[in-house]
Amino acid sequence: MELLRTPVEMRGWADARRREGRRIGFAPTMGCLHAGHLSLYGILRDRGCDEVTASIFVNPTQFGPGEDFEKYPRDEASDLSLLREAGVGAVYLPGVADMYPEGSQTVVDVTGVSKGLCGDRRPGHFQGVATVVAKLFNAVRPHVAVFGEKDFQQLAVIRRMARDLDFGIEIVGAPIFREDDGLAMSSRNRYLDGADRIAALCLSRGLFRAAGLFGAGERDPLALAAAVRSEVEGEPRATFEYAEARNPETLFPVTPPTGRVTLLVAARVGPARLIDNITLQEGGQQ
Repeated sequence: MELLRTPVEMRGWADARRREGRRIGFAPTMGCLHAGHLSLYGILRDRGCDEVTASIFVNPTQFGPGEDFEKYPRDEASDLSLLREAGVGAVYLPGVADMYPEGSQTVVDVTGVSKGLCGDRRPGHFQGVATVVAKLFNAVRPHVAVFGEKDFQQLAVIRRMARDLDFGIEIVGAPIFREDDGLAMSSRNRYLDGADRIAALCLSRGLFRAAGLFGAGERDPLALAAAVRSEVEGEPRATFEYAEARNPETLFPVTPPTGRVTLLVAARVGPARLIDNITLQEGGQQ
């Protein structure tokens, strides 16, 4: 497994593989890897990628004031061991100065799908995400890139950016991986222990409750979102942020009865801000 630490090294590696006709697949991460991350590399192979690549970079521009950039869990040695076991061929490990050289002035701002939901509660977050992903794409030069659907709004932002800026990259969404008790896997779950870990289940419990209502015939998106909200607000250790029903493709709010809807929820539990979602459609959960 090759370790590449500068944009020049990464582009050189990618250009050499492209000249050989190799199809490059890419799944960027901020490290602190779990089974959900590792599943992404199997998806890339299933999409016909000859070269499977990863990046590890905790991006400061997507963290706001008072957020957890400094304490975000980092364990490069463990992450590299897991990536090696997953068969990843190259890992891009840039430093902050490599990604944002002194005097950097350019940002990527995806207006529209970045509004509302987490976009309203984390000002500047999706601008930081779009900018760093654009820079990663320019260095890694993938044919296919895969992102987890747990960060549903982020996935929508990246899809829109790739389309609008003509990156020519196939963007793939990967299903949410859950713990045995239903909690969506997240690096920030490491912040939870004891009562907070149990309390965090209110998010998935609310989504599963809404899924049950949908399965029983409920099609009012506001009623489905209210079921999620009720479950989260009923947990005294959780601070509710939002529970909303959105169109899965556009992320526009949905109000008329519909046979396909994505429910998104966010809440703070102890030291962690958690998000989760589920897409419901007639004929079965997506």
